Amino acid sequence: MSGPVLRLPGAAALAGASAAALQFAGALKSSPPLAALPFDLTALSAALLAPALLLLACNRRWHLQPALALPLAASGALWCWLVLAGTWSPSREVLAAKLPEAVLLGPAVLLGGLAVGADAAARRWLCGAALLIGPFVAVTVAWGLASGAAVLGGLPGAGGDATRVQYQLAGTAMACAAGLAAVRAAEARGIGRAFWAGLVLLLAAGALLPGGRAALVSLGAAVLLAPAAALWSARRGGAALAWVLAAGLCGLLLLAALLADPGRAEGLRTLERFTGDGVAASARPQLWSAALRLAGESAPLGLGTGGFTVASGSGERRGLYPHNHLLEALAEGGAPGLLLWLGAFGGGAALLALRLRRLDPGRAGRLVALVVPVAIGAMVSTDLGNRMVWFALGLALSAALDSRRPEAVAVPPMRAPA
Repeated sequence: MSGPVLRLPGAAALAGASAAALQFAGALKSSPPLAALPFDLTALSAALLAPALLLLACNRRWHLQPALALPLAASGALWCWLVLAGTWSPSREVLAAKLPEAVLLGPAVLLGGLAVGADAAARRWLCGAALLIGPFVAVTVAWGLASGAAVLGGLPGAGGDATRVQYQLAGTAMACAAGLAAVRAAEARGIGRAFWAGLVLLLAAGALLPGGRAALVSLGAAVLLAPAAALWSARRGGAALAWVLAAGLCGLLLLAALLADPGRAEGLRTLERFTGDGVAASARPQLWSAALRLAGESAPLGLGTGGFTVASGSGERRGLYPHNHLLEALAEGGAPGLLLWLGAFGGGAALLALRLRRLDPGRAGRLVALVVPVAIGAMVSTDLGNRMVWFALGLALSAALDSRRPEAVAVPPMRAPA
């Protein structure tokens, strides 16, 4: 007679749902109905995710591929280099805020992305929660803008930096959800396909409102690439190309219809920032030029972690970082920082791209949907302390990790004492 079987059925659900809440906590907190929560949503999500990952790790058998070695080694070396480079940084306040986020929180959320992305059940809950969060953020931010409860995705009276970060995070959540919905549209048939296509349009409309240009670009890229990745993984290269061409043409036609009539585009802040003075007024070109100049002046070791804002004359103002992950790694970490960044993040991107054909089509498309918007954001916003980027790197690396449920974990029956 066999003994009882030890099962942990809720670990995957808790891990996936809490990972989604943590990844999009900033977007949820920028939503007017949740802005006044009496607790920190980020801390709550992290507190739920940590034990869920521990339970998931104990209830699965993990199979690692050799391709993980280089990106993981580069990530570990990059964290060590950031600590070492902090010893010659001219910054104190930015360094004290950024370094713990990068080298303490970064490894934890990367491992979380690895585990959740590799486990089918946890990944299903992650994607399901993201599909709920995206439309919720789109509808509530639109309601906030219409009722005056939000300004460009932020709260009344919020500072410029806080407001800008809020609408960027809201747009990223919409972009990820739109990519996931596009994958579902490509998989569905009949009325199901119409429903998911309608959700993509709803999210695209939501992304037009707050003013996040990068978020709109990310949404378009996710809608084009995520279903194409799923089709490519299914050995349907022609269908993947047809999807990219058809979806791209539809998107361009919709934008052309909006721009053809100025009245239709009125109030769509994202379009106004594309077509008005928003692009010319952006500080990014100046920040990128300053990063390249200072990287040359401080070669080969760089300015030191968090040292860019002080060296560029902005003082201890973290919001004026280079707004490009690669340039930040080069300016603050020098040549070693650049090489390690390329090994970690470039290696993660290459690993995901090269392993698409070996993944289940649904898994391939969903990983791309969740990774691409964050990757685009990293090249025009966020710094090395941003947890979303490290979690997305974990998701990309999870393409080389598989988890399997054990057949059964039997507990030996107790024997009566002699």
